[in-house]
Amino acid sequence: MFHIGHLRLINNAAKYCERLIVGVNADSLVEVYKHKKTVISQEDRAEIIRNLKSVDECVIVATLDKVELYKQYKFDAVFIGDDWKGDERWTRTEIDLEPYGVDVIYLPHTPNISSTLLRVEIPMRVDEI
Repeated sequence: MFHIGHLRLINNAAKYCERLIVGVNADSLVEVYKHKKTVISQEDRAEIIRNLKSVDECVIVATLDKVELYKQYKFDAVFIGDDWKGDERWTRTEIDLEPYGVDVIYLPHTPNISSTLLRVEIPMRVDEI
């Protein structure tokens, strides 16, 4: 679910890039690794991202494997929120991408916002109306 934290991350990442490609996780990928159904379809999420002025290209990705994605898109860096720094998956990603000269850049995370929190808050807000 797209929120202000995502927008800030994308706009911040664009400052480091000549060309910014944003990957939107496929609905099927989200179901497999998060064990959740998406609230907004992959096509709608991709359309939102494609319409951001800081984004040059948006692709729907069906894998978390950044090496596989690198082989397809030949990027120089991957950007992720700094709340993931030290996470086992992202430490592994750093190691896996190093031979390709790809940097993993941790950008400031927006506190007190996440798709998980919004999933809880939205039903509560609807009930209050």
